[in-house]
Amino acid sequence: MKLSFLGVGEACDPDHGNTSFQVVTANGVHLLCDCGFTIPHTYFAASRDGEQLDLVWISHFHGDHFFGMPLLLLRLWEMGRRRPLTICGQRGVGEQIMKAMELAFSGFAEKLSFEVRFVEVDPGRPHTVAGLTMRTVETVHGQRNLGLFLDDGEKKLYYSGDGRPTTEVVDLVRHSDLAVHEAFKLNDEFSYHGSITGCLQLAEKSGVRSLALVHLERNFRRDESQTINTILQRNSHLILPVRGTELEI
Repeated sequence: MKLSFLGVGEACDPDHGNTSFQVVTANGVHLLCDCGFTIPHTYFAASRDGEQLDLVWISHFHGDHFFGMPLLLLRLWEMGRRRPLTICGQRGVGEQIMKAMELAFSGFAEKLSFEVRFVEVDPGRPHTVAGLTMRTVETVHGQRNLGLFLDDGEKKLYYSGDGRPTTEVVDLVRHSDLAVHEAFKLNDEFSYHGSITGCLQLAEKSGVRSLALVHLERNFRRDESQTINTILQRNSHLILPVRGTELEI
């Protein structure tokens, strides 16, 4: 399983873009995890193949995680895509994306040259999509957010989206080779966001092999870089990716 980070920042980060990454699984499935404002241009700068993308996962409906979808769909149409695109997320994912599409490009959804298929997933039970096993868990966030556990038959990945982990997250992450988790601040200052300290506790409780920290608050990331680097040096299982980072698990 290979990961390519298209962004690692929060909503207003001008340097690191919105948090999003592409996954290429053992069976060759291309999955995009979240698609915020900044992501389509970054994605298409690296991929000129309009048919390559198989799946999109949307963790929740804050703009920095899904407002890039209208441009993604428009550009795929412009590139002449023909095969269906599957978009997975919580209940209402289809309604929310089509609403955004109508606001961004009124009347254009009917002109798309390919079918858009929506798959709604619920926490607590597995879903099989494109040969991948997906399990989800609700995190503690300002808006309903689902963390995603992905199993391609060889490796297992967890992506938090946004929010603090729960005991259910600990149980799910326990089975992962890599967890990509939001770490907004150093400590749990906000009831609806994760932290580096919280991620360290999650890793200790779950035994996850590696943990990539994303979605750091932009000023904290800049002003506390020395503190962050010290924590990384002391914890070899922690990774701080940047836009363009590639990982293989």
